[in-house]
Amino acid sequence: MKRSDASVKEKEIKRQKLLQDLEGRQIPFLTPRDAGFQQLWCSRYSSLAVQRAEEGAVPRGLHEAVQAALSMLLQRGCFLRDLVRIRERDVFTAVSRVLLGRPGLTYKYLGTRLFALPWEAEGSGSGYSDRELSTACQAFEELNCYFCTEVESGMMRDRAKEEEDGAAGQRDSLSSAQADVGTAPFCSRTQLNVTLLNYMDPAQMSYLKEEPYFGMGRMAVSWHHDEGLVPGSPVAVYSYSCGGSADAGSAESVEDGGGWAVGLKVAWDIHTPGLMVPLGSGDCYYMLDDLNTTHQHCVLAGQSARFSSTHRAAECSTGTLGYIQRRSRAALDNLLTDPVSGSKTLHSVEPSALRRCEEIHNEVEFEWLRQYWFQGRRFEKFCSWWSQPMQKLEEAWREMETMTQLALAVVDKEGRLDKKSRREAAEALLPIIAERQELRQLWRTRCQSRLAQTLPADEAPMFHPYWRDHDPSLPLPFDLKTIIQTLESLL
Repeated sequence: MKRSDASVKEKEIKRQKLLQDLEGRQIPFLTPRDAGFQQLWCSRYSSLAVQRAEEGAVPRGLHEAVQAALSMLLQRGCFLRDLVRIRERDVFTAVSRVLLGRPGLTYKYLGTRLFALPWEAEGSGSGYSDRELSTACQAFEELNCYFCTEVESGMMRDRAKEEEDGAAGQRDSLSSAQADVGTAPFCSRTQLNVTLLNYMDPAQMSYLKEEPYFGMGRMAVSWHHDEGLVPGSPVAVYSYSCGGSADAGSAESVEDGGGWAVGLKVAWDIHTPGLMVPLGSGDCYYMLDDLNTTHQHCVLAGQSARFSSTHRAAECSTGTLGYIQRRSRAALDNLLTDPVSGSKTLHSVEPSALRRCEEIHNEVEFEWLRQYWFQGRRFEKFCSWWSQPMQKLEEAWREMETMTQLALAVVDKEGRLDKKSRREAAEALLPIIAERQELRQLWRTRCQSRLAQTLPADEAPMFHPYWRDHDPSLPLPFDLKTIIQTLESLL
């Protein structure tokens, strides 16, 4: 079982146990209208901070630029539902999304890797099809800079206060009760590098679940922790309600079912009351310190449509274009090409070298190429930034297919290696090639699923790379069953 599937199964077991322990009861929750709301917030949810639009903290020009950009991206069709994997089956997200961020960053959640459209200024090679799109995406870089400044000043102010007082003080504005935030350097925890833009329209969402633990109402996004973040890093969210009968979307209307709200609860706890915080249009909220780890949050639906720009520090040690390019170069360093004849050989056939190269081969194919093409050509009409890098990565992958052929030839024939070394090499190759075969079949199934077939041509998953036997451009067959049987026979 893959780690992500195991994690989903573990969460489902916890959820079922929580519901069982409740025995049909509901946990109390507080809103701003309830006595004790502020005390509960300060005592159990102190790492949540909210900036109301009417407070004027966010510059008016930035409000206008971000809201115009969100509306324009919607009109241009940039918001799309993701086909994600939950409990070994593919489902569409209820929310439509697009990822923006630093060039070359990706963000993976629920088995799907999103490739960030660059938010950098025009002239940086961003590849946008027109100036209007480029300007819109740049607005989110400006919002991200604002959030980074607010988060860092707030966290630093709180750190200084703790050092002065010798204990955590009560929050004001963006200060927070400091908690154990892991080993990530402080500067990296405040460097927000991507934003996941969300669009939610209750009128177009066929089914909204009722919140199950507290009775808070309909949820547009169920209880969750944000995935794939730098440990202890903050999340900053800009909320914008628009259109519909509840465009007033005011913070005061949420208890009457008209406005949007964020719900928070202590993870897997049935004793601590929940918190429901209304969100007016233009409000911002921040989950600081380890709140995203120790607590869960959900989004409670209002009546109007709503956008959110959720800025985060994506844990991208293995999720950047630069990372996978370095990995590819490391694998290809083991391939030697004769400058005269053009013939290719492997520099090392040690089991550890073969294993490393084939692991990188799998990573390139399944974490990058197939993830990228699974999303079809959905963003090529808006932005070409990823096109050339992915083409280069596929060229490297084709060289890795040649390396696999060379490794198999060394194992299969007597000569370069003695019998013991051939066996050790086969033992190194077999599990990785067997995994390759399994994953190719999984991706074939995903691309041909019923849901995938419902998507328009430019959004539908593409099963790529794929080739038929005896394709002269590739040295090995797509189906690896015979090769696996040969390796097994050698063992």
